[in-house]
Amino acid sequence: MDFGTFISQYGLFFVLAILLVFMIFSTRRRTQRMKQEQEDKAKQTVPGARVLLQGGLYGTIVEFDPENLDQPAQVEIAPGVVIEVHSQAILRIVTDEPTPSVDETHVPLDESHTPLDERELSSPAVTSPAATETPAPKDATSDAKIESAEETRARLERDADGNK
Repeated sequence: MDFGTFISQYGLFFVLAILLVFMIFSTRRRTQRMKQEQEDKAKQTVPGARVLLQGGLYGTIVEFDPENLDQPAQVEIAPGVVIEVHSQAILRIVTDEPTPSVDETHVPLDESHTPLDERELSSPAVTSPAATETPAPKDATSDAKIESAEETRARLERDADGNK
């Protein structure tokens, strides 16, 4: 049997074996990495640490028992407001990384693209919606009225007829 016929008959098995070995290797590495991340998170999850919860809330851990994960963790989300969350609801520990300032993220424009100058801002094509609206009264909450569904529908129809 020559090499060409051997590859044509058994080449697919070799490719499948290589893919299987690769899948096992990559799964094992990913599992080890995730386990290491969980261990690091468990070491950093101590009272006083700032955390991000699964629901998007930021808070500070008040009480947490890493040995008993069924016991809820207590997280302070505002001064004096402590909530109980499942210990697995802690998504990650928040580090105080500086956010980039405007100067660091600003990309200068080339000469063909200039920012809006006063001439362009004063042109009728560029108007802000706030400039065309009537200003709200000083004390808008005292004159606030809740519209019914019928009143809202009628107002929207009047506005649509007025814009035609």
